[in-house]
Amino acid sequence: MAAALAPAAPAPAAPAALAGPPPGGWRRRWPLLPLIATVLLPAWPHGASDPGGGPAAGAADVASGVAVLVCVGRLLYLRWRPLSVPAAVVLSLPVVGFAAAAVTAADPAAALPGLVRYLQVFVLVPAAVFLLLRDAHGFRIVGGALVLLAAVQGVVGVHQYVTGTGASYQGEDVRAVGTFGPGDIMGMATVVGYGLLAATACALRAPRSAPAWLRPCAAVVAVGLTVPLALSFSRGVWIATAAAVLAALALTGRRQAFTSLAVLGAVGVVLIGGFGVGSEMIADRAASVTRVTHAPDRSVSDRYAMWSAAGSMWRERPATGVGLKGFPGHRDAHASIGLSSGSDTAGAGQGFRRQALLSPHNMYLLVLSEQGLIGLTAIVGSWAAILVGAVRRLVRARSRGDAAVDCGLVAVALMTWSCVNFLYADIGGPTTVLSGVVLGLAAWWALAGPDRVSAA
Repeated sequence: MAAALAPAAPAPAAPAALAGPPPGGWRRRWPLLPLIATVLLPAWPHGASDPGGGPAAGAADVASGVAVLVCVGRLLYLRWRPLSVPAAVVLSLPVVGFAAAAVTAADPAAALPGLVRYLQVFVLVPAAVFLLLRDAHGFRIVGGALVLLAAVQGVVGVHQYVTGTGASYQGEDVRAVGTFGPGDIMGMATVVGYGLLAATACALRAPRSAPAWLRPCAAVVAVGLTVPLALSFSRGVWIATAAAVLAALALTGRRQAFTSLAVLGAVGVVLIGGFGVGSEMIADRAASVTRVTHAPDRSVSDRYAMWSAAGSMWRERPATGVGLKGFPGHRDAHASIGLSSGSDTAGAGQGFRRQALLSPHNMYLLVLSEQGLIGLTAIVGSWAAILVGAVRRLVRARSRGDAAVDCGLVAVALMTWSCVNFLYADIGGPTTVLSGVVLGLAAWWALAGPDRVSAA
């Protein structure tokens, strides 16, 4: 009788991974708006007179600054300390190299802009992304913005190829560069690669609460983005994207990996073999990857010369390098006579111009030459910790059946892409700030507390 009159036990709470989105909608998610603006603003058309990105790059930088200020304001207002000791150490580790290179530079005042830029891209923006993402829903919103940006740029790029209004390539104005112009031929390829990876992750593991149509739509988007990626004729981005996709497939399971690879192979045959989408040019560009050692073209020869110059600068000052933003000023004293004066750019609304070669097009060598072993160890150590942490958490999440596995796939794929792509590229141009956003997404998945990551 007493048992019958006792109050019923409360129903067990739903697991965090199965819980729905927190109440409040955008009233609680408004801090994400500066991050979304940071992702989307680089798509603003760039004037031909400003190959560095002009107002679009400036607007994206301003949006990232607003995101940092919002983050600081929330921390002060809420008196919140969300960073664990490991997260604080990993995110702040690159500061050691930046500060050492700036202080020991021959002209510290000249190195100051470089210090500010590096802090923005590799410390402040990633930390802001890390702190402003409350849960997996916020992660997916920012990831969706990357897909939207890639889709817009991809459509513009394909139109440029079809109509012959792209950047000059082998004497024809067919290279897809999106709205970034011929002065930043890597811009469109970069954002399309980001969006393709985010869409691929969703196609492999869609959120449990997502509608049934989301997964096939994500697969269609991912396949569609391979077209503008191919028409960008960017060998480095091709390699980085392939490596990131393979990494994501390997972490989803053997059966799904083999099935997905078969589908991708069939799509490639249909697009290039069946429809002939840039088949001859793409085949020649792909074949050139295997010729870089014994028959390199002019762009590859110049890159080798710049890599050699970066190594020479490091040997001159092995500990701290020649100083932030010091590579252009020391280039001529260390480069071989085989280095050309610049690369030719034209098309996409711009006349012919000669673009100076002011970086080695290898982020690791750029850091080594300007920041020495101290800087390279600090920044690579930070990235390695994020990548390893992201992979470990993804493996654990998949074994437990967590609902946020899609976020882990995006984080690992984007971080893998960045680490591989930096072998052939460095920072510069309007997409630079997106490197900070991508790093922040990966850091959030790898280092955030379980209560934030598991909520889906």
